[in-house]
Amino acid sequence: MRSVTIEELENQSTAGGTVVDMRPPEQFAAGTFPGAVNIPMDQLESRVFELNPAQPIYLVCHTGDRSADYVRRLEELGYDAYNVDGGYRAYLRLSLSRFMQEESADSREEKTAEIERSIIKKFRKSVWRPFTKALNDYQLIQEGDKIAVCISGGKDSMLLAKLIQELKRHGQVDFDAVFLTMNPGYNEYNWNIIQDNARLLGIPLTVFNTDIFDTVVEVEKSPCYLCARMRRGYLYSKAKELGCNKIALGHHFDDVIETILMGMLYSGKVETMMPKLHSQNFEGMELIRPMYLVKEEAIKAWRDYNGLQFIQCACRFTEACSVCGGEKGSKRDEMKELIAQFRKTSKVIETNIFNSVRNVNLRTVIGYQKDGVSYHFLDDYDKRRKK
Repeated sequence: MRSVTIEELENQSTAGGTVVDMRPPEQFAAGTFPGAVNIPMDQLESRVFELNPAQPIYLVCHTGDRSADYVRRLEELGYDAYNVDGGYRAYLRLSLSRFMQEESADSREEKTAEIERSIIKKFRKSVWRPFTKALNDYQLIQEGDKIAVCISGGKDSMLLAKLIQELKRHGQVDFDAVFLTMNPGYNEYNWNIIQDNARLLGIPLTVFNTDIFDTVVEVEKSPCYLCARMRRGYLYSKAKELGCNKIALGHHFDDVIETILMGMLYSGKVETMMPKLHSQNFEGMELIRPMYLVKEEAIKAWRDYNGLQFIQCACRFTEACSVCGGEKGSKRDEMKELIAQFRKTSKVIETNIFNSVRNVNLRTVIGYQKDGVSYHFLDDYDKRRKK
């Protein structure tokens, strides 16, 4: 199998040939290699007739892993095909690195300022107001708090960091914030992208390292669940060490309603992702979700408006599959697809899902649990008839 680097592709694609971005359409729309055409992975075989066998074909997925298989298939069909080493992630890394190196300090500062202004102005209604509403409705930040804003490197946590920065500058509550980033074993590509984006956005990272990815790599059953639990524990521990009393995570409105549906459909429970929680294992610590009311479409709009590119998922278990258009399979992915269908049916369904867990009529449910105590409607059914 033949391959080219991103630098080689920049030279060769201008001399003829077609760059095929094999990622899903929504990822392609958010950013791609200049001049690339989008043929998603699951459509390539049915659309291969669109490619010119007389010209070189360069295949790009997210990491360069899955596209390699399709290069071999095209070679068997007689195409002059090449795999792009590192995939789109390599292009993203190179572009960010060039911007940080080639642009002047003034240009970088102006870019950061433009991004910050967009939050308060263009995205005031869709991002800033839901953010401040959640803070007020759920009393998430109090005077004197020291908050560890947890940065994973994706769009959600990066926007959360900027929102917290803007709140410190313009808000009326005096609090402190640390922008905490854990490196659980990211590969070099992802780790460099996280750091470059933080510099571009003006986010001062406090970094610490763990070996979580190495620890869970051999786990066959629910590695993602174990990884998430371990990451949460490490974040709590480091935040407390730094004198923080809260950690802030970048979960948003869509995460909340996906959790509600997953509980109902796969666990037989009515429950939700809470806007804040007291830690059970770290005394005096609390978890808050300031973007609880911000919809994911607004986060994506902010990202795309500012021309930002973040890692999709830095986990070594998924970086070579779901992020480049392969089989997804997770329950949360299923919920995302289900909710997308609901949105086509009605504009109010997602809001009603959210409201359903705060408008619970206990007299119309078979049973419920509270503080370890179970209630069944038959417990006082006859007594209520006599009233």
